[in-house]
Amino acid sequence: MNDFLNFLNTAELDTLTKVPGVTDSIAENIIAARPFEDVNDCLKVKGMGKALLSRLEVFAEAQANGSESRAMLPPEEEAQPAPIEVSEPAQETAKEETSFWSRLGRAFVVFLRALVRLVMIVLLIVGIGAAFYYGLPYIDRTFIAPIEKNAAQIGALESEIVSLQSQLTDLNTRVGAIETSIETHTASLEKLAEMQASLETQLKDNNDKTLLELKHELMTTRALDMLARARLYLAQSNFGFAKADVQSARDLLAALQAETNDKVLAQVISRLDLALGNLPDFPVVASGDLEIAWQILMTGNAVVVPETPPATPTPAALLETPTPPVPSLATPTMEIFLTP
Repeated sequence: MNDFLNFLNTAELDTLTKVPGVTDSIAENIIAARPFEDVNDCLKVKGMGKALLSRLEVFAEAQANGSESRAMLPPEEEAQPAPIEVSEPAQETAKEETSFWSRLGRAFVVFLRALVRLVMIVLLIVGIGAAFYYGLPYIDRTFIAPIEKNAAQIGALESEIVSLQSQLTDLNTRVGAIETSIETHTASLEKLAEMQASLETQLKDNNDKTLLELKHELMTTRALDMLARARLYLAQSNFGFAKADVQSARDLLAALQAETNDKVLAQVISRLDLALGNLPDFPVVASGDLEIAWQILMTGNAVVVPETPPATPTPAALLETPTPPVPSLATPTMEIFLTP
């Protein structure tokens, strides 16, 4: 047992791995767990069992017995030198011929291998050249050309976007100007309404001809401001507000025409009635009638109106009629000084 314990504590890795079932990792674990004070301590090594421990013991005993047997054997007799055989000349010639043909065969094999390698290299070079010759146009046609086309289209779209942004900026500027003009006309209309109310109060107390003429001028100016704001609403496509302003201007001019019996005002009212009939279904035609009424009211010159008004065009015809540009929206202003 002491010999076996000594074997466990001194055996090398190669010796331990000769035992069937002892792997390198188990042998390393045994060496790492040394020294063992008792044989059973080896069972604590990872991977060890009683069966494997028994094999180690048998192997240790066999190795110890083998060492003793070799020590008891007598020394071997000194080896005698091998006799030199003398071959016949014919046999030497045959060997020389055999070696020549073998060398020739080996040279031929080497030549064939070199030839095969050369052919393979040539085929590889030809394949690479064909790949470049046919592959580059295919890549250009399949990938590069579409990318360049898409890049050109993207450039064109970016130019269009820049143009649209510029147009949008111009439209925003125009819309801002129109809104500012609408606010200006609204404030002016409020002031004119207050002045007209004040004049009407004064006329009740003093029926002065000058005050009456001043009232008529105020009513005309209010009508012009209303029509100007209606034209701005038409430019914004606010047909409902435009129609309301045209109706208010028409009612105001109708009241003024009842007091003055002016034929020019009658013609303006007729044009405004046509514009009201075309709103909101035919804004383009209504814009033309409103423009004519505006010009008549501004210049004070009557035009010949046909007895039978032209038929209202259909929406399809209106779609082909270009929208006239918005004329200047400046309204003549008056400085009126009221005296009690």
